[in-house]
Amino acid sequence: MAMFESLSDRLSLSLKKISGKASLSEKNIQETLREVRMALLEADVALPVVKGFVEQVKTRALGTEVRSSLNPGQQFLKIVQAELEAVMGDKNESLDLAAQPPAVVLMAGLQGAGKTTSVAKLSRYLREREKKKVMVVSADVYRPAAIEQLKTLAAEVQAEFFPSTPQQKPIQIVNDAIKAAKKQFVDVLIVDTAGRLHIDGEMMEEIKEVHGVARPVETLFVIDAMIGQDAVNTAQAFNESLPLTGVILTKVDGDARGGAALSVRQVTGKPIKFLGVGEKTDALEPFHPERIASRILGMGDVLSLIEEVERKVDKKKAEKLAKKVVKGKRFDLEDLRDQLQQMKNMGGMAGMMEKLPGMGNMAQMAQQNNANSQFDRMECIINSMTPKERKNPDILNGSRKRRITMGSGTSIQDLNRLLKQHKQMGKMMKKMKGKGMQNMMRGMGGMMSPGEGLPPGGFPKF
Repeated sequence: MAMFESLSDRLSLSLKKISGKASLSEKNIQETLREVRMALLEADVALPVVKGFVEQVKTRALGTEVRSSLNPGQQFLKIVQAELEAVMGDKNESLDLAAQPPAVVLMAGLQGAGKTTSVAKLSRYLREREKKKVMVVSADVYRPAAIEQLKTLAAEVQAEFFPSTPQQKPIQIVNDAIKAAKKQFVDVLIVDTAGRLHIDGEMMEEIKEVHGVARPVETLFVIDAMIGQDAVNTAQAFNESLPLTGVILTKVDGDARGGAALSVRQVTGKPIKFLGVGEKTDALEPFHPERIASRILGMGDVLSLIEEVERKVDKKKAEKLAKKVVKGKRFDLEDLRDQLQQMKNMGGMAGMMEKLPGMGNMAQMAQQNNANSQFDRMECIINSMTPKERKNPDILNGSRKRRITMGSGTSIQDLNRLLKQHKQMGKMMKKMKGKGMQNMMRGMGGMMSPGEGLPPGGFPKF
C-alpha cells in the first residue's frame, strides 16, 4: 500500500532503535516519541490526533506495564501498535444492513473523490461476498456523464441499474428507485449523489433532502486519500450536516502520505469501513485497523493475504496441479502459466510481499525490478508456443526458439531464463511426489493445502 510506505519506513527505523533495548528510560522514550511525532506530522496526520496519540503512548510507556515487563522494548512497540489501532478505530466495522429491504446506502462526497466507482465496487463486494441482490441509482442530475458511467459500471458488476435523467429532481429519482427496488425484491439500494468541487450550502441542502427521503441505514462519505489534511476537513463539514455512519477512503494505492486514514476517525468520530485500493471493481477491502497498524509498523498483514488467496486463487487449477504432483506427473509450461496468472490475480509479487511481516523493503525492490512485467513477459513467451511445445519443452530446438521469441517480442535469453526457471520448479515438484507433497503442506501449517491456499510449488523467484 503505497500510502503508508514513507510513514512505515520512518516509524520502523525509530522503533527499531528502541525495541532492542533491555531497559527504557524517560530520555530514550522521549527521543523516540519525538521522531514518531515528526513522522506522523510529515505524513499529514492532523495535529490534535498526533498530540493525543503521543500523549497516550507516553503515559502508558512511562507506566508500570513497560517497566515491569521482561522485554521493555517489545512492550513499547506493542503500546504503539495498540494506540495506532485505537486512533483508527478498535475493529473493523461492517455495514449495518439489518433493515426491512431494501436497505438504502447513501454515498456522499466531493467531485472526483471516486464516488461512482466506489458505488460499483461496493455493489460487487455485497453481491460476491455478502450474497446480496443490489440495485444502484444516480441522483447526480448535474452530470449526465455520471449517470452513464454508473450504468456501464452496474452492468460490469452485475447490479440492477435504475435509470434516471438530468431533467428529474433528485428526490423523485430516489423515491422511484425505492419503489422499484421493493418490487424487484432488492436487498440493498445504493444511491450515488452529486458531488461538487467544494462544499457549498446549496449542495448540502439538496443532500439533506435526499437523505430525508431515502432514510438510509448507512450514509458513507467517500474521501480521496490523496488530498491529505483537506480530506479530514471536508469529512468534518459533511458530518455536521449529515448523520454519517462511516467513511470509504479511496486511492489508497496512490502515493499519499496516509494521514487521512489516521486522522479521519478521531476528527469525525466515524469509522473507516472500506479502503479503495485500485482502479478495478474488485479493489475494495474492508478496513481492519489492527491489520493496517501492523502494516504501518512493518509487521505485515498475513490475515488479509490469506483471505485474498482464498478468494482469488482458482481452486480447480490448484487442485489439478496438486493431483498431478502427487502422482509424480510432469510439471509443464501450461502449469507454469497457470501459476503466473494466479500470481497476477493476487496483485503480483509486490502486492503479496507488502502483506508479509518484514517484507516491506522486499516489496519495494520487487516493484523497482518490475516483477510484474517479468511475469507478463514469461506469460507472453508461453502463449507464443504450440500446445505440444508447452507440454514438452524438450523439443525446443534453435528454429522453434527463434519463432517463439519473434512471436512474443522477446530475446533468446528471456526464453532460456524461463526454461531454466521451469526446470527448477519441475525438480521441486518431483521432490514433492506422493507423501512429500503432504509433508510439505503440513509444514506450511495447512495454509497451502491443495485447493485451499497458495498454488503448490510456490511462485517463480527472480
